[in-house]
Amino acid sequence: MFVFSTIASIMTDTVLTRVANRTGVITLDRPKALNSLSLDMVRALTAILLQWKDDASVDAVLITSSSEKALCAGGDIRFFVDASRGGVQGGSALLEDFFTEEYALNHLIHFYPKPYIAIMDGVVMGGGMGIAQGGPDCGLRIVTDRTKMAMPEVNIGLFPDVGGSHFLSHAPGQLGQYLGLTGLTIGAADALYVGLADVFVPGEQLGELNALVEATPGAQLPAAIRAFAAPFAAGASELQAQRGVIDAHFGAASVPAIMESLARDENPFAQKALKAMRQRSPLMMCVTRELLLRGASLGVAECLRMERNLVRRNFEHGEVLEGVRALVIDKDNQPNWNPASLEEVTPSMVERFFEPVWPDYAHPLRHLA
Repeated sequence: MFVFSTIASIMTDTVLTRVANRTGVITLDRPKALNSLSLDMVRALTAILLQWKDDASVDAVLITSSSEKALCAGGDIRFFVDASRGGVQGGSALLEDFFTEEYALNHLIHFYPKPYIAIMDGVVMGGGMGIAQGGPDCGLRIVTDRTKMAMPEVNIGLFPDVGGSHFLSHAPGQLGQYLGLTGLTIGAADALYVGLADVFVPGEQLGELNALVEATPGAQLPAAIRAFAAPFAAGASELQAQRGVIDAHFGAASVPAIMESLARDENPFAQKALKAMRQRSPLMMCVTRELLLRGASLGVAECLRMERNLVRRNFEHGEVLEGVRALVIDKDNQPNWNPASLEEVTPSMVERFFEPVWPDYAHPLRHLA
């Protein structure tokens, strides 16, 4: 039997909620935008998770999508531009609210006290990773043959946020640097190898998986899903096969050194990575490398506070606005990065992004533990 939430404040037409056999089910339903997160969606997700956190009738939470095309493609980047340009009433304040509340949601999910299960079917990128990367103790991340996973922020002049400074920096070897600096997409086998997913279920089996959710009490669901997924294999991981190449190149001392190293390697895998990096924001690649180096020694809350600081610095600089203009708004694919080349990026430019925006007592995420 399904029990639908009756709390108006957490109901939206893009975030649907119900309880099935003591599992709270969240269905993202904004298919035309590939479930890109709006501020209303972030608030709805936060509200329902806080409610279910203390609800004795809910033993587990599962997040899924109404469409096989995407769990979530990221944040609503058109909103970022409209808000920053005054196209949205109260735009700049709403933009600040979006990132503060999104990162607080990421923290809530990471430390959620009940099993948090994400069906990462289709596109899972950027903000989608933030709502899928649950805590390691009781989270379960499911990938399928349709999974297209990435942290592609450098492509639009941003950096891997939503906790990316934590989960990418804790990937084995230099895999996190590879994913963060190239922004390239990976599939199920690679996600499992990197440690960004736990189990594989073929897309054609999701109907049976959903039936399992309905038939299994919430407390038993993670174990039941693992048993259900056990017979299935995602295939070979390209990142595993290329691990030596990745570690050799992306362990270099700087972004220019990484690209110089890749340029000397005729391996098609290395050349693909180099081609991707040549299209990215030079400044934000350098910021990303430093972000991941720092994130490796920080906790989740510290990483999110660092990212929140960098978001403000990025919008002050304007790099993400130019990236979104070129790739999403005008679609000329000719971003005017500032600076335009790696040679022009100085250490002081990078360091500027890490200078505190707020004193500790006033940081918008100071309450995160």
